[in-house]
Amino acid sequence: MRAAEDRLLLGCLRLAGAAAGSIVLLIVAYLLAEALPALQALGPLRWIRDASWHPAGGAGAGRFNLSPMLIGTAAAATGAVLLATPLSIASALFCRFYAPRRLGGGYRRLVQLLAGLPSVVFGFWGLVVLTPLIGRWQPPGQSLLAGILILTLMILPTISLLAESALAAVPRAYGQAAAAMGLTRWATIRQVMLPAAITGLSSAILLGAARAIGETMAVLMVTGNVVRTPASLLDPVRTLTANIALELGYALELHRSALFVSGLLLMGMVALLVGISEALRPEERHG
Repeated sequence: MRAAEDRLLLGCLRLAGAAAGSIVLLIVAYLLAEALPALQALGPLRWIRDASWHPAGGAGAGRFNLSPMLIGTAAAATGAVLLATPLSIASALFCRFYAPRRLGGGYRRLVQLLAGLPSVVFGFWGLVVLTPLIGRWQPPGQSLLAGILILTLMILPTISLLAESALAAVPRAYGQAAAAMGLTRWATIRQVMLPAAITGLSSAILLGAARAIGETMAVLMVTGNVVRTPASLLDPVRTLTANIALELGYALELHRSALFVSGLLLMGMVALLVGISEALRPEERHG
């Protein structure tokens, strides 16, 4: 009886895995099909060599430079991950190892509440509070820096909650053995717990980076949406996701197809993150 149940469960898991993989392949196929007209009409170089982004003129008079938006997307996501990662791990360590039980439970629920807030709430707060503060320092305030700070707030709870789960999954025997050897709490965390949880921590950072790359509404509201390569953190930028949201509603023909090329670039960036994550843990593949 148990063997039959195991076979049924295995079959369901295989079916679910095949369905998930098929959905990803269908999404990639759809993006390729929609982006193909622009790729064929423009070739590989105009996406970085054209003077600017003004696609409404078609293949002849239009301009299709995506590099400023690609750089803006990468800069905003990278800055957010660099800021959010140490704060998130510190938050997870505090909640897991230092906070009293009641305080830790309340703090965890607060982080969960922050993780569940809609992105438009972050964007609205950034628009009415954060960008005016930056504008006092350097007008107009809507800038790459504002986008980085908003994305940091958005991905911080995600990374923190997943990092805490990764630390909680480390066997308690590891900590007990470290205590038996006379290690301090911080030495145990640094030399035992963090290395043991590195796979889960890297996955948490990866998920946070993927969310930062794919975020649209909040970034659209605080970055200024100027298509140019930023020379400093205080310059306005436009990300690939914001560009799709702004223009897909009225884009036609080649313009619409070019926006799907942006979607392919976003998927490629996420795929690159997955590849980097796998490259950082070769022992897991060969173990």
